[in-house]
Amino acid sequence: MSTQTFTLPDVGEGLTEAEIVSWKVKVGDTVAINDVLCEIETAKSLVELPSPYAGTVTALLVPEGQTVEVGTPIISVGSGADDAALAPAAPAAAPQEAAQPAAAAQDDFKPVHGTLVADTEQGAGPLADTEQGAGPLVGSGPKADAVKRRARKAPAGVAPAVPAASTPAPAARSQAAPSQAPAAVVVPSAASSDDERHGLGGALSGLVNRVLAKPPVRKIARDLGIDLALVTPTGARGEVTREDLVSYQAQREAEVAQSGSFWGASAKSQERRIERIPVKGVRKATAKAMVDSAFQAPHVSIFVDIDASRTMEFVQRLKKSRDFEGIKVSPLLILAKAVIWAAARNPSVNSEWVSTPEGDEIHVKHYMNLGIAAATPRGLLVPNIKDAQDLSLKELAIALNELATTARSGKTKPADMQGGTLTVTNVGALGIDTGTPIINPGEVAIVAFGTIKQKPWVVSGEVIPRWITTLGGSFDHRVVDGDLSARFMADVAAIMEEPALLLD
Repeated sequence: MSTQTFTLPDVGEGLTEAEIVSWKVKVGDTVAINDVLCEIETAKSLVELPSPYAGTVTALLVPEGQTVEVGTPIISVGSGADDAALAPAAPAAAPQEAAQPAAAAQDDFKPVHGTLVADTEQGAGPLADTEQGAGPLVGSGPKADAVKRRARKAPAGVAPAVPAASTPAPAARSQAAPSQAPAAVVVPSAASSDDERHGLGGALSGLVNRVLAKPPVRKIARDLGIDLALVTPTGARGEVTREDLVSYQAQREAEVAQSGSFWGASAKSQERRIERIPVKGVRKATAKAMVDSAFQAPHVSIFVDIDASRTMEFVQRLKKSRDFEGIKVSPLLILAKAVIWAAARNPSVNSEWVSTPEGDEIHVKHYMNLGIAAATPRGLLVPNIKDAQDLSLKELAIALNELATTARSGKTKPADMQGGTLTVTNVGALGIDTGTPIINPGEVAIVAFGTIKQKPWVVSGEVIPRWITTLGGSFDHRVVDGDLSARFMADVAAIMEEPALLLD
């Protein structure tokens, strides 16, 4: 069987790394070209990777939850009809053993504790991440470039460990007594006292350097912020099971409930819990972009209060219109249209500051890729509506709905977040009056849309209740002077106060 290795591709412009979120296949599965292999999280979005090969999956080279660089091998697919390499063959001299259920033989070699060479050489499932972040182990069967290790002597009374670079031949395995369990693959460790304290003690202490657990269990523990060393294992081979995690988490939640607050253990307790959240994917990219923008572009912010009562009336009329039947309409639609209209009257807000070897330039863009900041479970995303200036009010409403739905489901494509020219962030959806937003990198302006609520407002000398909102705008002062930013915000405000101006 010939084997093809698929490396992590660059699915977006400038992608350098991605996290393997979940595998959609397992070792032994048959895949066709374009079948989905896995989901990866890049710095911009969640992406499904299709298979470029047809054949049988022979190895998953990267575990779920691990971040790897572009070009790293992540899966091997074998082509051809020789599937015998995926399972040990039964010897002719032992017919009674050949009649044993295949599932029992496979169960002897399925991984229970993450990345072990003996497991991976049999093509037994995803590799688990190592605590030191070691590279993935390739394979189905011994390789010429496999790591070679000398056999170590085990303490008296302990079964010798299987060498990491070799696996017993199929015939040798099947000649073992049916009741005999396979020798565990173990790694020496100096922390024997820690092993004993966590219940792994006895003969295995001093040989095992971490808690045994299957890759899915390790992923759940990472997601919940649970240290596996603190969980009492109940598995048949001393491994932590999913049920152990459930029990431990329930106990931890009960302790928090008894404390009466989020803060967990009481002040009298010696235990202090710290939740550690790795910075990666969207959060990592957002953090870098915001720092770069905040310290590279000199920000200036201005604010304006608006009587949006006529906008609210206009939205209600659109909701009742047959042309907008089945389309979600909100004040954000009117603001988006107002921003497009105002940018046409003040073109420099729709531009970019560019530094070149010949000198700095301002690139004014005669198109509007309107970015809409979206808070999602994965972090802040800013997809944009391409050529928004060409859309009718109805088409813009449909585009906004599709953008929001796609972002919430985590299916926003990297291309949808590239090339933005001006951004709107709707902080009013969370009940916030306004804010000082940070400009999206590659742009020079962003508008924060605050909540719309009834307030006392003076109209023709009388104080009456009106629907009031506050807009906040941040601008790159290298490009947008105070006068220009004020005129732009005044134009946006004019549309919000009188949407009929859009008909001009």
